[in-house]
Amino acid sequence: MRRHLLGLGFAAASSLLALNAAQAMTGPQAINIDGGPLGQLSLSGGVNGYGYVVSNQPNNLQTTGANIGDALIELQKNTGVLQFTIEVGSTSSQTLGALGSDRKGHIPNTSTNVFTTGPLYAGYITIAPQNSPVTVSVGQLASLEGYESLQAWNNPSQLTTALFYVENSQSRGVSASYANGPLSATVEFGDGVDSGVFNFLQALVSYQFNANNTLSVYYAGNLGRTGLNTYAYGGYTTGTFGNTVAAGAAYANNQMVGAYYSYTNGSLNLIPEVQYQLAKADHQIGIQKPTSTFGAAVLADYAFANTPYSLGGWVEYFNSHTSAADNASWFVGPDASAIGAALSPTWQYKDLYVRANAGYIYLLHHRDALGNEFGYGNTGTSRGQFTGTLEAGLLF
Repeated sequence: MRRHLLGLGFAAASSLLALNAAQAMTGPQAINIDGGPLGQLSLSGGVNGYGYVVSNQPNNLQTTGANIGDALIELQKNTGVLQFTIEVGSTSSQTLGALGSDRKGHIPNTSTNVFTTGPLYAGYITIAPQNSPVTVSVGQLASLEGYESLQAWNNPSQLTTALFYVENSQSRGVSASYANGPLSATVEFGDGVDSGVFNFLQALVSYQFNANNTLSVYYAGNLGRTGLNTYAYGGYTTGTFGNTVAAGAAYANNQMVGAYYSYTNGSLNLIPEVQYQLAKADHQIGIQKPTSTFGAAVLADYAFANTPYSLGGWVEYFNSHTSAADNASWFVGPDASAIGAALSPTWQYKDLYVRANAGYIYLLHHRDALGNEFGYGNTGTSRGQFTGTLEAGLLF
């Protein structure tokens, strides 16, 4: 269920979950098109908008408002030896407690300026030799990290976890996928977080024990120093390591490992996930001591039988460690640790859905190595923050 209904047709590992996970919400359903000489094509997409309320916003930023969330359309050819996927549009994520998912303290609108490719959100060609378990894709690809998706309608809640916040997103590169029986795997090499520096390796391996149980293990890491003058999240990241980590990735030599397990029982889907990330000391770019993150979450979906209603949500724990010399942070502030939860009841009728999302995060630790407090609110020291959204969308 990881970034696959829109945007990861090449990843055989993700398709295992697509077939067996009991999503609370039914995602986009492709429209088949006769493409003439191109063969059979499929068209799908979605758009959503939402109103929001956020407590304890820092620096008197807006606490209520309305935004467009995701707006994507996908054209795909997934038959024959030569296949392709084109996605146009953009998304915006709402990470619970992240001081604004645009990493500047606000709740963002969706924008086509997030990636260097502009409105081309994803675009890749896939070579799928007949009767071969291996396929190869080249172009603008989705990340293999973690369970949660960049599209809100693929997740149990519109509000995403801190695990998702520190993950890579779209990047340019090449991938190879293998699928044989219950085992599937994808390896991807590219520029990582759309940085323009090609040194980022990802891997995802999944094993389907039976129709109700699938284990997925992932890895992502820099093979060399990316540096600070790189493009990411709509602009060029420059300056100190502290600014770079606050932008969501170490851009240095960070290494991430994680795993999630999908268990399905009728209308219930449970997904526990763990994740660890480490960036080693690198004095040339200002990392004086190793810095790391650890996260654990349990995500869940439940669809009420014979009704248009369902319920999704999650609980999480997250901590991070940085040195006083670096004055850097992965999430909210240096050495932050937190617990959080989100709950999202949903109504869906065919291609229309309405979802209410409510979440609360509490900082277990909100002091840096020098004893300075950080957090939410006008003082920047409050330990808790509530986020609520009312989301509506159209999928096809």
